[in-house]
Amino acid sequence: MQIGVVFPQTELGGDVGAVRAYAQGVEELGFRHLMAYDHILGADPAVHQDWQGVYDVRDTFHEPMVLFGYLAALTSLELVTAIIILPQRQTALVAKQAAEVDLLSDGRLRLGVGLGWNAVEYEALGQDFTTRGKRVEEQIELMRRLWTEQSITFDGTYDRVTGAGLAPLPVQRPIPIWFGAQSPVAYRRAGRLADGWFPQMPPGPKLDEAKAMVEEAAVQAGRDPSVLGMEGRVSWTGSAEELDDLARRWRESGATHLAVSTMKAGLRTVDEHLAALATAAETLELRKG
Repeated sequence: MQIGVVFPQTELGGDVGAVRAYAQGVEELGFRHLMAYDHILGADPAVHQDWQGVYDVRDTFHEPMVLFGYLAALTSLELVTAIIILPQRQTALVAKQAAEVDLLSDGRLRLGVGLGWNAVEYEALGQDFTTRGKRVEEQIELMRRLWTEQSITFDGTYDRVTGAGLAPLPVQRPIPIWFGAQSPVAYRRAGRLADGWFPQMPPGPKLDEAKAMVEEAAVQAGRDPSVLGMEGRVSWTGSAEELDDLARRWRESGATHLAVSTMKAGLRTVDEHLAALATAAETLELRKG
């Protein structure tokens, strides 16, 4: 099970020195990948007075592709979007950005994608919130073709490309695409189309049920479910024993990857985040492989 971290960008803010210190610090501790969340815009609760979203205009988010271009030169970590809100973006542009990050990082990009929940963000980016599920499936097909063919012609419901292509192409052809999933429709989509998926619940009966749906959909699509990755997530609470137990449960559930998150743990500085992760690394015995 490959173990990485969740970049605590809502807490590190715009301090570029903290970004650099964090990424290099987690690599030195033995973590293998860095996962970044994505929001282009935050809604203002003073305007949207019924706002119930997890994040708002006060929460800081670095744009993942630009961030990863920076980190590609500073570390040898695998760089993971978890997730890029794909349907609110132009498909060909995402394919181009991902190809560039993959090239600059020498094939270390894993592109996690999902639908998102923020209709305010969709409106600002000029995309239809109501068709995002249908659009994302078409986008996956188009991006994979753009990453593997020099010139393509594609006539879809939402995107059209006529005799055009990307140059340079990425190192990975195609770049691995993982899905965020937390509904039966999303589980089946992951099984049919994804290289891996990010569950949104801890190990237990609900995860077993979701995993069964993913695997059944893979089989129905003529795919081998055993090759699909699954990445769990654990939140640092200050208890090494709790972390160790949850990591064990993820491993027993068949997780191929695990990310440790120190967000919302009451840590104020990059040094405090790294100190917590040093304890996590020791607990999970990262130095032993």
